[in-house]
Amino acid sequence: MSGQRSGDERGFRETSGGEYVTSLRGMDVLRTPLLNRGTAFTTEERAALGLDGLLPPARSTLDQQVRRTYRQYRVQPTDLLKNVYLTALHDRNEVLYYRLLGDHLREMLPIVYDPTIGEAIKRYSHEYRRPRGVFLSIDHPDQVRQAFENLRLGPDDVDLIVASDAEEILGIGDWGVGGASDIAVGKLAVYTAAAGIDPARVVPVALDVGTDNQELLDDQYYLGNRHPRARGPRYDDFIERYVSTAIEMFPNAVLHWEDFGPENARRILEKYSDRICTFNDDMQGTGAIVLAAALGATRVANTPLHEQRIIIFGAGTAGIGIADQLRDAMVRDGAERQAATRQVWAVDKQGLLTDDMADLRDFQVPYARPAAEVRGWRTDDRIGLLEVVRRVKPTMLVGTSTVHGAFTEEIIREMARHVERPIVFPLSNPTERIEAMPADLIAWTQGRCLVTTGIPIPPITHHGVTYAVGQANNALLFPGLGLGTIVARARLISDGMLAAAAETVGGLVDVRTPGASLLPQVENLRDVSGTVAAAVADRAEKEGLARTHLVDTDRQVHDAMWQPTYRRVRAS
Repeated sequence: MSGQRSGDERGFRETSGGEYVTSLRGMDVLRTPLLNRGTAFTTEERAALGLDGLLPPARSTLDQQVRRTYRQYRVQPTDLLKNVYLTALHDRNEVLYYRLLGDHLREMLPIVYDPTIGEAIKRYSHEYRRPRGVFLSIDHPDQVRQAFENLRLGPDDVDLIVASDAEEILGIGDWGVGGASDIAVGKLAVYTAAAGIDPARVVPVALDVGTDNQELLDDQYYLGNRHPRARGPRYDDFIERYVSTAIEMFPNAVLHWEDFGPENARRILEKYSDRICTFNDDMQGTGAIVLAAALGATRVANTPLHEQRIIIFGAGTAGIGIADQLRDAMVRDGAERQAATRQVWAVDKQGLLTDDMADLRDFQVPYARPAAEVRGWRTDDRIGLLEVVRRVKPTMLVGTSTVHGAFTEEIIREMARHVERPIVFPLSNPTERIEAMPADLIAWTQGRCLVTTGIPIPPITHHGVTYAVGQANNALLFPGLGLGTIVARARLISDGMLAAAAETVGGLVDVRTPGASLLPQVENLRDVSGTVAAAVADRAEKEGLARTHLVDTDRQVHDAMWQPTYRRVRAS
C-alpha cells in the first residue's frame, strides 16, 4: 500500500502522488534499484539528478528495455545463469526486473524461485554479490534493533517481512545464511510479481542461528556463523527478540515464516498466530492450495469432502499442514473434529503412524492410528503404503514424501478398484522426486483419476481426451492472502481467511469440462491474486479482524497493487 513516507533518510521518499523525491545525485541514483531507470531517464531528469554524461545519450522506453533484457535472458545457457542474470537485474533496476518477470511469469517463476533458487543458494557464499534486507545473528541478539534501524524505515513503511532460518530449504535441507537470505528475497519477489505488493515496503530477514551442514562449516568462503544450529531456550529467545522488535518497529507488518525445520515451524506458528499477524507458507499455504484442488476434485467426483478417506504419504511439515487444512474443511462441511481427524491416515518413513511409536513428532500425534486398530495388518517392520491402501480403500491419496515413484501401478490400480474417481495428488518436486507422473496415473485408471501435481505438467491426451493437469503452486494462494491481509490491515491471519483464499482459488476454474484442471493456470497469477485478496480482506472484516474500513474491496485491492512502471523522479 503506497503513501507518504515517514522521511527520506534513505535519500528518497515516495509522495502521496506516487512520484519519488530524492536528495541523491549521480552514481548514487544509479546504484539505487528502486530509483534507477537506466537509459529511460528523461533529459530533464538527467540534468536535475546529475546524470549527464553518466548514461549513453539515447533514451529507451520501458518496453524497449524489456525486449532487450528478455533477449539477454534467453541467451543464458543454463537455468542457474538465468537466475544470476535476473538477480543482477533486480539489484540494479527493480521496475525493469518486475516488469520482465511479470511479462514472463510462467517461464521465469521456476528460475527466480523453486527449483532453480536451490542451486543459487548452494553457491551463495562463493558468488556473493549484493546484500538485501537484514541479517540477524543469534550470536549478537543485542544488535537486532540496530539492524532494523539501519534500514531507515518508519513504522508505517513496512507491510511484509519474510524471515527464514533455512533449516529445510526446498528439499535441499540446511543451507545456513545464504539459504535464509535468498529464500526470503525470492519469496518476496513472488509476492510482488504475483500480487503487486510494493517492493519498497517489504523486508527479507535472514535468521542466522548456525548450521548443521558440515559442508558449509568446512567451507572457507562460508559467510554465516560457523557453529552448529542453536536450539532450545537460546533459539526461542532469539526468535522472540526478532518478533518483538519487528512488531514494535513495524506494527502493520505481516510476519511470514519460510523454510523452518518441522519441529520449529509448527511450534513458532502456534506460539504467535493468535498474538500477531503471521503466516507459515510451508504449513498453511501448502495446505490451503491442496484444499483448493481437493474442493474441485470433490465437485467432479460428486462426493462431499467430509466423506473422503485420505492418505497422506509423507507426514512432515507440509504433509501434516495439508492434513490440518483438509480436516478443518471437513469440520466446516459438517463433520465432528474427532471424526474428521479419523478420516486421515498418515504414512511416513516408518510406515503408517500408530500411537505406540516412540519417535512421533508432536504434530503427527493427532493422526496416529490406535495400535489395536491395525493389529493384524500385513507388516514386516512397518505397515507400508500398499497395505494401507488395501485396508483403507482411500478416495484421496496425497504425496509429500519426495520418494520418486512411490505411487506404483499396483498401488494406484488397487485404489481405483474401490472408487470411481480416485483423487491423486503427487506433490513432491522437482521431477526426480515426484511420487508418480500424471500420464501414468491417467493411463492406470483409464482416465478416471483426478490429478494435481507439484510440478508444471503439459497437457496429456488419453483416448481422445486432453487433460490439463493443475499445479499445486503456493504462488496461486499466498500472494493474494498477503495482499488481502495488508489491504484489510488485519490483526491476525485467521483460519477463516485461509479458507476464503482456498475456496476462492478452487472456485476460479470450471471443473465440469472433461479433463479440466482443478486449479487456475500460473499465467493468470495477477488476476488470481487480486480475486483472492478481495475475498481474504472481506473475510477479515466479517470476522472483526480488519483495522481498515472496506468500502469497495475490489477497488481498494486494485489501488493497493504496485505496478512496475517508471514513476517520475524529482530532485529535492
